[in-house]
Amino acid sequence: MKKVGIQGLEGSFSEQAAKFYCDKFDINDFELAYLVSSMNVLNGISDNTIDVGIFAMENAQGGVVIESVEALAENKCKIIDMFYIEISQNLMAKENISLGEIEEVHSHEQALKQCKDYLAEKFWSKKLVETDDTAKSAQDLSLDKLSDNVAVIASKQCAEKYGLNIIEHDIHDLKKNLTLFLAVERLDGDE
Repeated sequence: MKKVGIQGLEGSFSEQAAKFYCDKFDINDFELAYLVSSMNVLNGISDNTIDVGIFAMENAQGGVVIESVEALAENKCKIIDMFYIEISQNLMAKENISLGEIEEVHSHEQALKQCKDYLAEKFWSKKLVETDDTAKSAQDLSLDKLSDNVAVIASKQCAEKYGLNIIEHDIHDLKKNLTLFLAVERLDGDE
């Protein structure tokens, strides 16, 4: 069984990317390790606790994922595949919370960048909070770790997984919102 480490929790775009990768290479026997950050994924490759690491490298709107660059700078690995996933960012909140009641929007820095025009138009006076992971933001909201007046930006899968209501669909600024993901493994002979 292949152990695939991803930068995110259940419902994350990295989870979608990992499933795409495994399908692409007919890897049917795999287990996902939800490692939240690029650094944790690369550390998992370095210390041999995972076989393959999947993480976002660059988005067409948001640019390079700085966290991934920093993780690559500190860990040796071999890039085994690069592929694009179309990303659908969605604004979600708890049930019965309307757009006008939202005081803060939480999400990964990349998600906030991908939706900057939308956020500037709808939430110009509200607080935007960068988090480690889109799915983690959704999970935190569902577990009452955030105020009821907080919305998060995440995937449609997060809304289903964490019982949140999608207030507005496809809020990303680019019509075709593509993110480049890397699949990496340990360098041969690395101790």
